Amino acid sequence: MQRFFKILSHLPLRWAHALGWLLGWLAFVLAGDYRRRFLAQARQAGMVARQWRPAVGAAGQLLAELPRLWLGAAVPVHWSGQGHVEQALAARQGVLFLTPHLGCFEITAQAYAQRYGAIQPMTVLFRPPRHAGLRDLVTRVRARPGLHTATTTLSGVRQLLRALRQGQSVGLLPDQVPPSGQGLWLPFFGRDAYTMTLAVRLAQQSGAVVLMAWGERLAAGQGFRVHVEPLAALSAQTRQAASQINRALEALICKAPEQYLWGYARYKQPRQEPHP
Repeated sequence: MQRFFKILSHLPLRWAHALGWLLGWLAFVLAGDYRRRFLAQARQAGMVARQWRPAVGAAGQLLAELPRLWLGAAVPVHWSGQGHVEQALAARQGVLFLTPHLGCFEITAQAYAQRYGAIQPMTVLFRPPRHAGLRDLVTRVRARPGLHTATTTLSGVRQLLRALRQGQSVGLLPDQVPPSGQGLWLPFFGRDAYTMTLAVRLAQQSGAVVLMAWGERLAAGQGFRVHVEPLAALSAQTRQAASQINRALEALICKAPEQYLWGYARYKQPRQEPHP
């Protein structure tokens, strides 16, 4: 597995994206359940064909670019809204970055670590892959200067909170479906989705600045642009605050629906796991 990823990491980004586009469409055509979920969720959000159709290939590009991002040469990264990051870091209250399944969410943490990691490191929450070879690879490539990882366990959550209280940064995917007991059923594009409350709890318990961030995939292999914008002050009530985050995510997704991961099972039932 690692050797295969290493070979793919040498592909120019443009070629990797071309391969990913093809893989995305193959999955859409051949996998009926995936296609039906993709279309149902895109239409639930009110998207028409010209808005969701490019996202079919973008889903494949998300996977095909990973070897290059993990093991290959650095890719061009541009920023929009970096002033919000610098202002938040200067406040030394901790920074909570919320990144939806939009564009390349892998690049947002990497770009932060490269540009700001020496000032304050970032800790990202992730679930290690089940495949042993891939798990070892992901753990190794994500352990880079200025970037730490925390697993989806009680100790991982404590690690995130500790980092924020020390003035560091934390990254989460707030539209990821949490285990049972760790979320609330709240509207997302007009349909109830099991929504994590972890982001709200971290913000409330740490007093961190909350920023929205996502990595736009630029055309023709030109790299990525990291967009950052502030989130309005969250309500002190958990349900209202989680609803605020959902609405902010909807607004962000509507700006670039062609890069949202519509095939992600956003409305699935949560898995049963111990509450952290």
